[in-house]
Amino acid sequence: MEQVVLLDEAGQAIDVEDKATVHHQETPLHLAFSCYVFNDRGEFLLTQRAHHKKTFPSVWTNTCCGHPAPEEEMKAAITRRLGEELGLTVRGLELALPAFRYRATMDNGVAENEMCPVFVAFTDSTPHPNADEVAETRWVQWKEFSTGVLAGDTEVSPWCALQVRELTELGAEPAQWPVGDPANLPPAAHVA
Repeated sequence: MEQVVLLDEAGQAIDVEDKATVHHQETPLHLAFSCYVFNDRGEFLLTQRAHHKKTFPSVWTNTCCGHPAPEEEMKAAITRRLGEELGLTVRGLELALPAFRYRATMDNGVAENEMCPVFVAFTDSTPHPNADEVAETRWVQWKEFSTGVLAGDTEVSPWCALQVRELTELGAEPAQWPVGDPANLPPAAHVA
């Protein structure tokens, strides 16, 4: 059974809960991650969440989102999920936004409530989506995509829209974004 790490307001781990039951109208704060994967042509891999997902089904979003297991190192969790969801191997996996946090509620009241550090990576692999997780993928030009999101013309998940706003502040070229300071990660993300 997949578990997620529950957090206090300071980002310290306080408990674990089954992923299958953690998301509801009063979703507790928990640890997650987002990853943005690019290819050598400067394109970004946009993904559509599977149509049957409990939270934000069918919504287009960043390449990969997920939850590290208890005591799982963040980069290991991202590498694992990229393989499970998209059959991708990546290189240059680095922290971009260590302190990203958000809360988003669907029309039915089910909420996401996460401390969600954002990472960036690069690949020359072809995605092979796992239909249990991803409905569709699309390579898009980052500049056009980010411009569309910022203008409100490109619909994406609430967290992706907020993340794109912060990522574009790092510079126009994802390959040149500065590496985020790991000291700013939630304490629960520091696994020995």
